Amino acid sequence: MGAMTNPTAGSALTRPDGTPVRVLVVDDEQMLTDLLSMALRMEGWDVRAAASGYEALEGVKEFEPDALVLDIMMPDLDGMAVLQRLRQQQNQVPVLFLTAKDAVSDRVAGLTAGGDDYVTKPFSLEEVVARLRALMRRSGTALAAEPEPILRVGDLSLNEDSHEVIRDGDEIELTATEFELLRFLMRNPRRVVSKAQILDRVWNYDFGGRSSVVELYISYLRKKLDAGREPLIHTVRGVGYMIKAPQ
Repeated sequence: MGAMTNPTAGSALTRPDGTPVRVLVVDDEQMLTDLLSMALRMEGWDVRAAASGYEALEGVKEFEPDALVLDIMMPDLDGMAVLQRLRQQQNQVPVLFLTAKDAVSDRVAGLTAGGDDYVTKPFSLEEVVARLRALMRRSGTALAAEPEPILRVGDLSLNEDSHEVIRDGDEIELTATEFELLRFLMRNPRRVVSKAQILDRVWNYDFGGRSSVVELYISYLRKKLDAGREPLIHTVRGVGYMIKAPQ
């Protein structure tokens, strides 16, 4: 996983009564629950962890979380079964699933039913935080202290919560990876970022450091954002890439 930063500081989420939001993290890998718990506490959230499906059900009863981070593959009761039991009890807590890449294709429809979301391992901690914020805001379990976090460069805007990307009034559909790449560029406007920095932040070394994948995704973004318009994304030869508004 890449380095953790805290881009959302200053727009803290709280419960409607002003107390910190509560998140229950459920995974049988303790190192992972420790990492996630640390990242979520950096947001000022109240976090508890559970190591099994049955512990998760107990934790929901005692802790009454505002969101659940739930691994699908667990030794006793898997994540889908935990969700099923919660929904049968009329508990509508938002659930963010953690899933291995090879388990995604046949489960996506089931995972996203009812407004729930998922991230695939390996993932960045920032991505989990962003998805949880969006889930809790959509469900109304948490309120933001400030307006929606929107990044802007020229006539391009990116909403970090709703994942909407708009250029000159036109909505642009991006894949999850294209969105992460654009978000990284837009958080660093007029600053040259290297391929190594992009690989670390967007792919977390998942591609073994192959810089050709960065070039490929930059070309995808250019086709969607810059085709027929003044270019926003610029190549700085031998150094990397930069996003800046046309002069």
